[in-house]
Amino acid sequence: MKDLIKKFCNKQIISYLIFGVLTTLVNIIVSYFLTAFCNLNGNLSSTIGIIASILFAYFTNRKWVFESFATTLKDKWIEFGKFILGRAFTMVIEILGVFLLNDVIHSFYGMFSDNTAYLINKILISVIVIILNFIISKFFTFKKTTAN
Repeated sequence: MKDLIKKFCNKQIISYLIFGVLTTLVNIIVSYFLTAFCNLNGNLSSTIGIIASILFAYFTNRKWVFESFATTLKDKWIEFGKFILGRAFTMVIEILGVFLLNDVIHSFYGMFSDNTAYLINKILISVIVIILNFIISKFFTFKKTTAN
């Protein structure tokens, strides 16, 4: 059990979780600020918040979580493109997963209200997306080459 805890409580995973929480806060704070103080439409504010949080996630993951070795401008753009591609992929997974659980499989229906069932399904899919984002970032986006 100790080995399992050690394996999953390493610096990289803890950093990923901390910056994930901060990424979520960036999304919420930017969206709220634009809606409450700049009087922007909620959908537009949310979109800008999402973009800001993805950019925040890229730079924090690049520097402090996965410690990227990309040094040239070309390599950095390729890495950024991979990050965006990975996030787009998991966004599709999230959309399809929530749709499948709520509308096709009807997960948790009958046991809870529709809103509670939706929330549970959304949380389940979000956990899967967080894990996939970590795997994609570690093994695709910020993968260390043999030259490093």
